[in-house]
Amino acid sequence: MPDLIAASAFFLLIHFGVSGTRLRDALTARLGTGPYRGAFALASLLGLAWMIYAYRRAPSVPLWGLLLGFRAAAYVLVCIAFLFVVIGLATPSPTQVGTEGRLRQGADVVKGIVRITRHPFLWGVALWALAHLIVNGDLASLILFGSLLVLAVGGTFSIDAKRRRLFGAEWAQFAAVTSGVPFAAIAAGRNRLGAALAEIGLWRPLAAIVIYAVAFYLHGRWGPPLT
Repeated sequence: MPDLIAASAFFLLIHFGVSGTRLRDALTARLGTGPYRGAFALASLLGLAWMIYAYRRAPSVPLWGLLLGFRAAAYVLVCIAFLFVVIGLATPSPTQVGTEGRLRQGADVVKGIVRITRHPFLWGVALWALAHLIVNGDLASLILFGSLLVLAVGGTFSIDAKRRRLFGAEWAQFAAVTSGVPFAAIAAGRNRLGAALAEIGLWRPLAAIVIYAVAFYLHGRWGPPLT
C-alpha cells in the first residue's frame, strides 16, 4: 500500500504542484512550450503506470465492500463518462492542450458540448473514477480512483486559473457563457441546451457508445467489470 500512496502522491503533485501554477509558466519560459509539454507528458505517463502497477500489487483491505447492487447504476455512470470523454475530445475547445489560441475567436468557439461544460473530458474521467471507487469499496481502490477523481475535478479549476492568468479578457469572455460544472451555464440562462445538442450531432454520441460497448466487452473478458 505505501507504494500506491507514493505513486498517487507523485501523480497529484506534478499536476497540482506544477501544471496550472506559476512554476509551470517559469518552466515553459525556460525550456520552451514543446519541451515542457513533452517532459510533463512523460512524467504523467510514468506516474500513471506506477499507480496502476502499485494498485495491482496492493493488498486487499475491504472498506464498505463490493457493492454489487450498485453495478447497474455504475454502468450508466460509466456510459455517461464515455459520452463526456469522447464528445469532448471530438469537440475543439480552448481548454484542451495546445488550443488556447481559440480564445481569440470569441463566442464562436463555444459550440457543442462546450456549451454544457468547458471541461467535458475531465468530468468524464471524474464520473468514471467515482463509479469505480463506489463499486469496489476497498482501500486500494479508494486511493487510486479517489486520486483520479480529485485530479479530474481539481484540474477544472487549475486549467481555468491558468487560462485566466494568461489570457485575461479573452478568457473572461469565454467563461461568461460557459461553466466548469456541467449544465450550470445553461441552468443560469447563459447558454442553450438545444444549441448544444444540435451542434453535438449524432456521430459523436454514437462513436462514444460504440467505444463504451467495446470497452465493456473487453473489460468483461479480461477482468471483472468495474474492478
